[in-house]
Amino acid sequence: MVREGDCVAVFHSIHRVMKAEKVLKGHGLPVLLIPAPRALHADCGLAIRYAVVDRQAVEDILKAEGLLPEEIHIHSGGKYLKSA
Repeated sequence: MVREGDCVAVFHSIHRVMKAEKVLKGHGLPVLLIPAPRALHADCGLAIRYAVVDRQAVEDILKAEGLLPEEIHIHSGGKYLKSA
């Protein structure tokens, strides 16, 4: 479900992740609401997956909307690396 190099954004609540998905899709970004990978601790159990090439646009929109995720991870080498 998560490809090599994809970003996974984890949020504090189901409300925030669903609102983030709606906002991002409203801007035409190719994001996908997914079950949070087991390796990540997600309070709401859902996350947003997006390609690294869309990372700047996704994060800029989330920041402007006050919807920054709790954590962002990049899937690399079969692991999820926490982004700074």
